[in-house]
Amino acid sequence: MVLTVENLVYRRAVDLPPVLNDINLTLMPGEMLCLLGPNGTGKTTLLRCLIGALRTERGKVCIDGYVFSSARQLARIMAYVPQASVDSSLTLLDMVLMGRTPHLAPLGLPGQHDRYIAHSALARIGISHLAQRSFNQVSGGERQLTLIARALAQEPRILLMDEPTASLDLGNQARVLCTIRELAADGMAILFTTHQPEHALLLNTRVVTIANGRIAIAGQAAEVLRSEMLSDLYCTAIDVVALRGKPVACVPRI
Repeated sequence: MVLTVENLVYRRAVDLPPVLNDINLTLMPGEMLCLLGPNGTGKTTLLRCLIGALRTERGKVCIDGYVFSSARQLARIMAYVPQASVDSSLTLLDMVLMGRTPHLAPLGLPGQHDRYIAHSALARIGISHLAQRSFNQVSGGERQLTLIARALAQEPRILLMDEPTASLDLGNQARVLCTIRELAADGMAILFTTHQPEHALLLNTRVVTIANGRIAIAGQAAEVLRSEMLSDLYCTAIDVVALRGKPVACVPRI
């Protein structure tokens, strides 16, 4: 399924300048698209516009040319992983089972098949051993992994992820990046934000940068993520160097 964003404009109030202005994007099946930009440039806002959580002033968000008016129908196709700021006393398994809601009848309860999918999602993310732990009793990184598992339990065709590696240690960051690559290889379309440009380089994603509410640069990570561009984007000196033959972005000095 193809996600298309056409001329999207969003502002918080009519008398304020737009947060997002004339955003145009296309996300193809099996494609990984990384959204980069400094804090406050509208990356999270864009994701929330795509899922219908925010009402845009102008523009269209289409899937295969169709604009979904039903949140339930959209949730069967597109899943969203927010940053792990929620609080809940549910077990991790029950949190992940919530991802099955769009596939259940109204007021329906998850069955054996739904539980199998939830357990499989926890296993794929590597936290099945925590299934019966309370969401409030695990680390911030484990909460983030749980929200990713919940999104996978939706069985979406399009996956939106807001800083999916935030709060994760290096090992879990690598596992999430590998999962993103595997999902894309299976045909899922994935759009994610990050403050770590090297993740786009590691996955060789397509990259879009947002500056002043507009798309500034778009292209393949290896082609557009240069030292000068990143230094201008983040207003600090950034080097892109080769490590074992792979490009890595780093701050050379403070």
